[in-house]
Amino acid sequence: MVVYYTVAGRQVGSHVLAMATLGGTFLATYLALPAKTDKKQGPPIKASSKDEEQFIQDFLKNVEAEEKKAKQ
Repeated sequence: MVVYYTVAGRQVGSHVLAMATLGGTFLATYLALPAKTDKKQGPPIKASSKDEEQFIQDFLKNVEAEEKKAKQ
C-alpha cells in the first residue's frame, strides 16, 4: 500500500519521497561536518640545548618513517 503524491506534475510514491528525504538529510549532514585532520600535536620538547632539541626531532622523524614503512 503505497500512497502516491503529485510532485512537479508527476506521481511519486511515498517510499521514494522517504528515501530522498533521508538521503538528502544524510548528505547535508556529511557536507556540513568539517574535514578531519590527521595532525597530531604532541607535548612540547623541553631541551636544555639546541643540539639536544635537534637530536630529539631527528629521532622522532626516524621513528615516524619506520612506522610508515612497517605499515606498507
